[in-house]
Amino acid sequence: MRIHHLDCGPMRPFGGALMDGVSPGLVGRLTCHCLAIETDHEGIVLVDTGLGLRDMVRPWPRLPALNAGALRFRFDPDRTALRHLKRLGFSPRDVRHIVMTHLDFDHAGGLIDFPHARVHLMEAEAVAAKRRRTTIDRVRYRPAQWGDTSRWHTYPDRAGGRWFGFDAVVQLDNLPPEILLVPLPGHTPGHAGVAIEGPRGWVLHAADAYFNRAEMHPPSSGGVKAPPLGALAYERLMAWNADLARANQARLRELVASREASMAVFCTHDPVEYVAMTVWSAREPERLEGQRAA
Repeated sequence: MRIHHLDCGPMRPFGGALMDGVSPGLVGRLTCHCLAIETDHEGIVLVDTGLGLRDMVRPWPRLPALNAGALRFRFDPDRTALRHLKRLGFSPRDVRHIVMTHLDFDHAGGLIDFPHARVHLMEAEAVAAKRRRTTIDRVRYRPAQWGDTSRWHTYPDRAGGRWFGFDAVVQLDNLPPEILLVPLPGHTPGHAGVAIEGPRGWVLHAADAYFNRAEMHPPSSGGVKAPPLGALAYERLMAWNADLARANQARLRELVASREASMAVFCTHDPVEYVAMTVWSAREPERLEGQRAA
């Protein structure tokens, strides 16, 4: 399998380093980190979709004005998953499966761009999104983005097995066993990470389980800074259950620190992680070619 890293909703919020931990000026940089996985027999598998083509062309009222205004998305149709894939030589019909970490507006906007794809997600997320009971739910879940929900394929909360210390990890139907759904509730009721086993081992897309890499590493004299306050504030504002979110962050920190379970863990909105994973994946084909030549 080959993994492509796509930024399908770049943001430029005011606040600089308060939002991303690195920007020197008044404007920060955040990403909407999605994945396109080339499989041998199941076509392209997307992990999240970011903003869709319709969101980019006519964002209002498809998107929540307050959130989108504060995050300052770059409304560029060329940044959609649809256009990214076309540049890679794929058509929308090549996308046969979409694995959703959750259904927030900045993750699910492109669902309608791939009407033939089966959508995999946690049952708790599908229920919460359709009910939209609270004010925050009505902000985060935008039915206009989804298309036909009969193609949603949901998984019960306790249906899976154990994986590197995480419980109820789901093997996805009709997908390779190297792609797993890892329940990480807290940000939303059915929030999950997606684990993929590639040539170098496992990687884990932790989505919005955390917002900045500093949350995975304790502050130290070795150059790791405290998490940026602006990102933390937005993360806490949007948390469905803050206690669950903190508990899953603690479990992820253990995973990151573990020598026995060495893997790349990254989130959706950290620009440094996005660049690092893009470079890492781009070098993978070169490394494999070198091994075959040897």
